[in-house]
Amino acid sequence: MNLDGRGIPGISVVTTEFRDAVEAQSKALGFEPAIVYVPHPIQNRTPEELRKIADDIIEPALRMLHE
Repeated sequence: MNLDGRGIPGISVVTTEFRDAVEAQSKALGFEPAIVYVPHPIQNRTPEELRKIADDIIEPALRMLHE
């Protein structure tokens, strides 16, 4: 599904481990995606830890959607 092409804003949620890869790919494609980085690793987190991560990024993510 091509949300960008349909004018629907989106945000990628990426762990910090992949920051360099995202930056390299974005540069290669000439595209500046909206990205919110979260701590790595994300797997094996408790529900409480995941909730805290989500709480920490919700405001920045919503701001990005409204830009």
